[in-house]
Amino acid sequence: MTEGITEAFTRAFGRAPDGVWRAPGRVNLIGEHTDYNDGFVLPFAPSLGVSVAAARRDDGVIEVRSRQAATAVAAPVDGPPVVSEGWPAERGWAAYPVGVARVLREHGTGGASLLFDSDLPQGAGLSSSAALECATALALCELHGVEIDRPALARLTQRAENEQVGMPCGLMDQSASLLCTAGHALMLDCRSGLSAQVPFDPAAAGLTLLVVDTRASHALTSGEYGRRRAECEEAAALLGVDALRDVKDLAGALARLRDPVLRRRVQHVVTENHRVEASVGLLRAGALPEFGGMLNASHLSLRDQFEVSWPEADVTVDTALRAGARGGRMVGGGFGGSVIVLTAASRAGQVREAIIAAYAGRGWTPPEFLEAVPSDGARCVSRARP
Repeated sequence: MTEGITEAFTRAFGRAPDGVWRAPGRVNLIGEHTDYNDGFVLPFAPSLGVSVAAARRDDGVIEVRSRQAATAVAAPVDGPPVVSEGWPAERGWAAYPVGVARVLREHGTGGASLLFDSDLPQGAGLSSSAALECATALALCELHGVEIDRPALARLTQRAENEQVGMPCGLMDQSASLLCTAGHALMLDCRSGLSAQVPFDPAAAGLTLLVVDTRASHALTSGEYGRRRAECEEAAALLGVDALRDVKDLAGALARLRDPVLRRRVQHVVTENHRVEASVGLLRAGALPEFGGMLNASHLSLRDQFEVSWPEADVTVDTALRAGARGGRMVGGGFGGSVIVLTAASRAGQVREAIIAAYAGRGWTPPEFLEAVPSDGARCVSRARP
């Protein structure tokens, strides 16, 4: 991809780029909707991601183009929050890199010409937005000689998505893209920002982790994600805690809440945090087959307590289990996107065929099966010679 994007940049901007940077998306093993509740998550970085060829410019302008979008956008780095400018849909993707540039400007970065390329499917729930943000952030910092440690950079890119794009996401996606390492998942405390690398090598245990893009695309800025976050904040306020991560007595908390919706939200978040901690123990002990049970419990909770699953996800998980998989669950914010399935490597083909047949029998668009090898986080791929 590097050679192609370098040539494409030169054609688009009439000069060679100063370098190429790449940031992966994320696959969250477990810990869904816990990040903005100050809880725990356990993502890893797949090999799929977003690359950006970039060149510094000193006119205070950020110009962005993408090989996946026809629209080019040029905007001042010192402009207002992007969400307030009311960009039309065809310019919407550019809000992420422009938003990052406007936040990082406070730390000494400036303008740049950027050309993006991606092999990460949009709408699959694998955080193409965070990959776009983190690739941009690394490029801008290196182009302008600004040093920001990666945990801090994760919070800045999260802030860009919150304030500039208007998406109230938590810290997980940006942290996974910037901090993950090959062969590991990232245990992240979303309150403190502290993290630890947890060995995750399914192949060594004779297992395969399938990522199934259900092809039911989602748009988290449509309102449901924000509504779930608001419900969690309301429940925390009623319970007198800073965040649902602080609920220690689940039964007592549920008894104090009259609203059945809020009770369901609290039950999911509290039990999901417990599942993350238990899963870390299983992975560190090398008990990967037993991890499948955690996936199943997480999916049921997301479906029934947090109510963010969708028909294709439920069918995918149910079909995979009937075909002999160890476990499966929806990943991402919900309402569309992907499912992960843990299965013995010897059964992977059988599980795939069963899922494809289940979709065909319902007249659904065939799913896609994506590569899910735990890989390194964001990095510089190449720099121009001086």
